[in-house]
Amino acid sequence: MDFEPYRRELLAHCYRMLGTPDEAEDVVQETYLRAIRGYENFEGRASVRTWLYRIATNACLTALEQRSRRPLPSGLGAPSADPDAPPTPAEPGDAWPRPIPDALITAEDPAEIAVARESVRLALIAGLQLLPPRQRAVLILREVLAFPAPEVAELLGTTVAAVKSTLQRARVTLRAAPDVEEPTEPEQRELLERYMSAFMNSDLAALEQLLRDDAVIEPVPSRTWFAGKRTCVAFLRHVMGEPGEWHMTPTRANGQPAAAAWYRGEPFGVAVLTVGRGGIARITVFGFPDLVERFAGS
Repeated sequence: MDFEPYRRELLAHCYRMLGTPDEAEDVVQETYLRAIRGYENFEGRASVRTWLYRIATNACLTALEQRSRRPLPSGLGAPSADPDAPPTPAEPGDAWPRPIPDALITAEDPAEIAVARESVRLALIAGLQLLPPRQRAVLILREVLAFPAPEVAELLGTTVAAVKSTLQRARVTLRAAPDVEEPTEPEQRELLERYMSAFMNSDLAALEQLLRDDAVIEPVPSRTWFAGKRTCVAFLRHVMGEPGEWHMTPTRANGQPAAAAWYRGEPFGVAVLTVGRGGIARITVFGFPDLVERFAGS
């Protein structure tokens, strides 16, 4: 049996559950190994796709038993009102979500691309990490993947009533992220180019023009984050440096425009932009140098 046609969607599913591409890829591999070993016992009462999702979801739930949640800084407390203060460092045991390259989870079909991108937005991934694992699984299976309640119940070994009540609790906990009306893709690319140019030229005024009044900056792995254009600009003044110190290349992460960044010739990380009408609504900076190689060529 060839399971490869399901790899991209299974990877996206495991990423929503776990919050990091590396762990998601490990679970997909484990899913395939379990499927190969157990295929002779597959009775065909459900589709192969549903059977694979059963294996993957339960493998994710097992993995989640052994680690804590993965919120972004905005899931840990209020924004900082002092952009001049040193950022609050990560605490021992902090586990952060990481972005995923679009190339890993999107197919060639434009309709499938749109669905895949929408279902891995950073706002959704960050929100999902705040849910208990089984609530997370039910919400993803029901509302992202549109599995019927009886199928979810069978997949998770529970009842339809339990699925419905679990979904209701998940909806209460996961408050919907505000809708951001996105510009067209060419407009997004232009905003990204202007963002990178402003950083590489150390042009704070140009960067300020790109930010919406309600802009947010989350610099992971710090616990500090900032809200409002004025505060964000004051923070950016500390990090822009001199012209030529930053180098960036365009990429895409989580269905959003992004930039792989080097500082003074050394890999720095990836900045993911949430863009809306009126400019950049959120900049999530993942300051992990190992991400640069993964994203620079994607």
